[in-house]
Amino acid sequence: MRGMKIFWFVLAATVLEAGGDAVMRVALHHPSMPMRVGLFLLGAVLLAAYGTTLNLAPVDFATVTGLYVAAVFVMFQVMNYVFFQTRPSVGGVVGGSLIVVGGAVVYWWR
Repeated sequence: MRGMKIFWFVLAATVLEAGGDAVMRVALHHPSMPMRVGLFLLGAVLLAAYGTTLNLAPVDFATVTGLYVAAVFVMFQVMNYVFFQTRPSVGGVVGGSLIVVGGAVVYWWR
């Protein structure tokens, strides 16, 4: 049960971080100034929620660093596709696979 709780905190943090970053990137290039300001505010709220969520996780961050790095890599790829229709390159998939495997080794090797 504790493992699932940690997983949900990590997942929430990665969604908020990658989502906040994507919203900020959209805001930087939006032609409408009022919309740009609104998007910057939304991005700031998402990134603040990311920091809060990560620090409220029921575990020391050092314990889940590998899992977090792997999850954030995957989530950034998902957000790049959702927001910008950008697919990862072959190198990104191969390198990302190594990141995910490395994250799993760091998390589960005790």
